[in-house]
Amino acid sequence: MVNINTAAESYDAIVVGTGISGGWAAKELTQKGLKTLVLERGRMVKHIEDYPTMYTDPWDFENGGELNVEERKRYHKQIRTAYLANKDAIHFFVDDLEHPYNEIKRFDWARGYHVGGRSITWGKQSYRLSEMDFESNAKEGVAIDWPIRYKDLAPWYDYVEEFIGVSGQNEGLPQLPDGKFLKPMEMSCVEKVLKDSIASSYKDRIMTIGRAAHITEGTKPGMGRSTCQFRNRCRRGCPYGAYFSSNSSTLPVAAETGNMTLRPNSIVHEVIYDQETKRATGVRVIDADTNQSYEYKAKVIFLCASAVASTSILMQSKSDRFPEGMGNDSGELGHNLMDHHLGAGARGVTDDFQDKYFVGNRPNGIYIPRFRNLGGSTNRKDFLRGYGYQGGGSRSDWTENVKELSYGKDLTKAIVTPGKWQMGLGGFGECLPYHENRMYLDYDKTDKWGLPTVTFDAEFKENEMVMREDIQDQAAEMLDNAGFKDISKFNGEAVIGKGIHEMGTARMGKDPKTSVLNKFNQVHSVPNVFVTDGSAMTSSGCQNPSLTYMALTARAAAYAVEELKRQNL
Repeated sequence: MVNINTAAESYDAIVVGTGISGGWAAKELTQKGLKTLVLERGRMVKHIEDYPTMYTDPWDFENGGELNVEERKRYHKQIRTAYLANKDAIHFFVDDLEHPYNEIKRFDWARGYHVGGRSITWGKQSYRLSEMDFESNAKEGVAIDWPIRYKDLAPWYDYVEEFIGVSGQNEGLPQLPDGKFLKPMEMSCVEKVLKDSIASSYKDRIMTIGRAAHITEGTKPGMGRSTCQFRNRCRRGCPYGAYFSSNSSTLPVAAETGNMTLRPNSIVHEVIYDQETKRATGVRVIDADTNQSYEYKAKVIFLCASAVASTSILMQSKSDRFPEGMGNDSGELGHNLMDHHLGAGARGVTDDFQDKYFVGNRPNGIYIPRFRNLGGSTNRKDFLRGYGYQGGGSRSDWTENVKELSYGKDLTKAIVTPGKWQMGLGGFGECLPYHENRMYLDYDKTDKWGLPTVTFDAEFKENEMVMREDIQDQAAEMLDNAGFKDISKFNGEAVIGKGIHEMGTARMGKDPKTSVLNKFNQVHSVPNVFVTDGSAMTSSGCQNPSLTYMALTARAAAYAVEELKRQNL
């Protein structure tokens, strides 16, 4: 799949980034006949071959999988999240010392610089945005209106779901549109208790199994993608290709066309602009290993490097026409940074089902869709928008009992006996698009390649903080109604970035005066440049956004090819 070419060669298309969006752009453009150069700033990762811990058991990791002193130093920012709690997938996260960034306010930025990006380590939760998500900004007078509606994206959601494989249950909810699902995973006994209790206690809410990009029946396109084995070691890389990643799915499909050239270790830092044609002509690249510079030319360019990285590239793409960065006529580039806030909810235990356990390790949880501010009695006066819950039930860790014991028979019994069943609910809340939440570049603090570093100045505000109180209260109430005991609320530090759903920094809109991209993800003023990752989001919804990124990418690619045929690009 790797073919390093000289900069003299020209392509029909260039795709920057190989994660969720980049893989889809590569697949769509190559399948439609475009000779496409795919550039990734990090190292090559080949499916299966480069998953070193895919079969490693927990007890085989040195120090029980705990990061050592040197690793904690090198990953000092990313260990603030739960995503680098142990070293089972440490090789898929970047070194914070080698890749620094700056914080006016704390921002937890989890990154993976390699082929496949965060499509290897993502949580696979796959939910559609609804009509109300696309309408809310306009109805409430918040920020700007989306330039599209649900009907514009619905067929592309269908298209993406059928290709990647999403397991789940259709529920007929307007706030969480149904999809093209494989058979759902099964809930545990305590989860079923909570599901039934919610159904009988509330008219405005339900609980369903999570909608996850895991194959639960049959196969899907890619490198031998087959049914999930319930190992729950997904973020290490799956040798069965059971969950969707660029490495197992879209990139191999793109390679099969013969139209893809994949070049890793290629740091794109600028899109080149032609003043006369008012089009981009290509990109400037630094080889991460040799520091040698290249220029690659193409008719159309897709920026899919993630919200922060794609926006950084646009910011560095300065010219007489764009002194503040390519496409930044509105002044909105880098602003409106959003993420989902999480870490608030409740948990409880039950004495029931001591005779029951579970088989395998289900790589999925439950989902309680948004039930606030949907109209009528669901509307709140203290906050806008809403939240959903993710979580699950399991038998608690035996170690909680060991401290009360000494040794001998009692200790042995405690070690081999599972603890009580417990149930946890954690909220995923929507963040409003605030202009003052932003990222910008510091040209005085550069990285090892001489490129400016990113500075974050963003925070959750009153609307999100008030919502978090309701998240805790409602979680505790639902658990209490279902008969759980020892219920405790939790509300961790609300830090933007921790949700790993950064978005909004080059938002879509109808007016070039207030947005960067149009309804087809084109830069308003440079129509042959498309941005289809999280940058494009005009609002965040409360649903995991990756499915939307994929649908936007597939839609934009189809449009780009048609516009090329019409010689409009």
